[in-house]
Amino acid sequence: MTHQGDQFTARLGRFVLRHKLVVVLVWLAVAVAGVFATVALGDRLTEDFAQPGQPGYEANQAIHRLYGTGGDDPPLVVVVTLPTGSTAAQQRAEIGRLFSAAASAMDVRVVSYADTADPRFVGDGGRTTYGLVFTEPTRGMNANLSEPLKKALQPALMRGATLRVTGMEALADAEAKGLDVLAETLIGGLGALIVLGFVFGSVLALVPILVAAVSIPVTFLAVYGLTAVTGVHTIVQFIVSLVGLGVAIDYSLLLITRWREERALGYEGEAAVERAMATAGRSVVISGATVGIGLLAMVIIPVPFLRSVGYGGILVPLVSVLTVLTLLPVLLAKGGPRLDRRRRLPAGPGRWSAWARGVVRFRWAGLAASVALLAALGFAAFSLQLGQPVSGSLPRSGPAYEGLSELRRAGIPSGVLTPLDVILPHGADPAAEAARLAELPGVRTAVAPRGWRSGGTSLITIIPLDETGTEAGRATIARVRAAVPAGAQVSGEGPHSLDFVSAVYGGFPAMLALIAVLTFLLLVRAFRSLLLAVKAIVLNLLSLGATMGAVVLVWQYGYGSEPIWGLAGTGSIAEFIPVMIFAFLYGLSMDYEVFILARMREAYDRTGSTDEAVIEGLGRTGRLVTSAALILFLAFGSLAAAPQPEIKMFATGLGLGVLLDATVIRALLLPAFVAVMGRWNWWLPGWLALLVRVPASPEVRTPGPRAEPDPAGRG
Repeated sequence: MTHQGDQFTARLGRFVLRHKLVVVLVWLAVAVAGVFATVALGDRLTEDFAQPGQPGYEANQAIHRLYGTGGDDPPLVVVVTLPTGSTAAQQRAEIGRLFSAAASAMDVRVVSYADTADPRFVGDGGRTTYGLVFTEPTRGMNANLSEPLKKALQPALMRGATLRVTGMEALADAEAKGLDVLAETLIGGLGALIVLGFVFGSVLALVPILVAAVSIPVTFLAVYGLTAVTGVHTIVQFIVSLVGLGVAIDYSLLLITRWREERALGYEGEAAVERAMATAGRSVVISGATVGIGLLAMVIIPVPFLRSVGYGGILVPLVSVLTVLTLLPVLLAKGGPRLDRRRRLPAGPGRWSAWARGVVRFRWAGLAASVALLAALGFAAFSLQLGQPVSGSLPRSGPAYEGLSELRRAGIPSGVLTPLDVILPHGADPAAEAARLAELPGVRTAVAPRGWRSGGTSLITIIPLDETGTEAGRATIARVRAAVPAGAQVSGEGPHSLDFVSAVYGGFPAMLALIAVLTFLLLVRAFRSLLLAVKAIVLNLLSLGATMGAVVLVWQYGYGSEPIWGLAGTGSIAEFIPVMIFAFLYGLSMDYEVFILARMREAYDRTGSTDEAVIEGLGRTGRLVTSAALILFLAFGSLAAAPQPEIKMFATGLGLGVLLDATVIRALLLPAFVAVMGRWNWWLPGWLALLVRVPASPEVRTPGPRAEPDPAGRG
């Protein structure tokens, strides 16, 4: 008998099977439109990281508007090593002509020893000097201007001197090599096909790929429409391609696996599809809803960049659920039996039931071991540092690195790579303010060249001792902000980063509470259990904490980034990475929870035994969950081949999180916990059932609050 809660997906299955041709034609037409939208989408995406209302962002906008350079685009740093016997003091006029050539040739803002006679622009006993070249902000993210700058400077270079150009953008550009979106998607799809071949052992493996091939361009079509009403960040195209590939295949796997089970029980044709829709279809809807709830984390954050990623991310499970629940039933009804005819692998639970019996037998040991591992990884998350990458984490080869090495050799600190600009209001004395700010702890020097005036304001550049991406550098920013006169604005990449962290994570506890409540209500209705809903949320948070700990170890400390990508530990994690990992992984991890617990609930309703529910639930879904996680892991591995280090971090977090969740959490901790809790897993207070309108069912067994759980934890 079909549970009342399954009637929606059962009716939907019957509807699409009665209108097969119309369903296929509609999806074909929308997918073709999606292909054209995918081609045109690139020009409609933005790279803007706007934070309206935040002081750092507003300061950067002001300096762009008034001076046309600087802001959150760090300058290029020109390092000049004079011939042996020469000093910067002796060659000051020549140094001035050198940087004047750059200013006139490239329309940039320049400050050097020639402008200031400041000895802190000199190192190595006077032989090495440097200058800061602030380029136009619109070009900083799109092109490395090191080579054009070198060409502009070379004719004016003193005979026997050596010229090098470095800077944060120049250093990062050395690692900006990787695959484009199409190549990553094809690689991820090939990996998925190989896994599916092992799962199904038949031509049926092509069906989930076909569903994903329809779902992804349709999602791009939806994103194309979204760009008409709001800005959408360029990172969304990576998310749609790779997350969309994994999610569509995950949901397809769930429905197809259940369809095969129904056929093994003797149901054929449309009857097998309808029965699969009535059970697995419901799990697909719940899984899609949990992914959407997790992505609310980014939609409600007051940062347009993250909000656009949240909007785009929500479209992924939405379209995937629609495709799986409408197109896939038609494909299974029309061609499923023929495609699955020559399967070589058994459809039964196989070794997973044996594994589940072992977990049930050694439930306390499994619980302790899994919690210990998660706690160890989660402990590393407490050392998380949010901020910009530091120069030491960027590539250690190439011309930009040679320039950085020359600075260090000359005794000049790397803080010169991340200066701060202070916009002074009308009436302020820039020379006096520069002298005062130069005395602050953590400041190497502060300068105010005479020509830096615009719109009634004047400009000071502050050069810190430490890069603003470090903890010491962030402390310097705080001191500068506290010391500037009233009405002044502090701009630069460092202040922008600090404000981003405050805006995103300041209200994170309240946002987390909202998401947890919504998830709780959804899962109580899905599982008809108080404890299972609470447990699902707690395990998800444990998994997320362990994942962030793994990201810290891999990237912040470099235990994985250096051997895999040749990149040293970053010393910090990009500010938006943790919230994006949380938003996507929260729902993706909950997928596996839903897959497994839905089968456990079904088995318990039939047998009344918790142990049997654990064995059957994990036995029936273990292979599915492992295969789905491997496919997602391969998709995120492809995403990690993107050139941007931030996308590599994001992909690493998602990949490790999915793998950790499907192994330690769902294969060990979840079944061990359910086995330990026994009958209490299935208890649901009457008032809560009324609150979430859980449908009554004669099959539901709900021991009341006075029921005593088995001391051994057995059903």
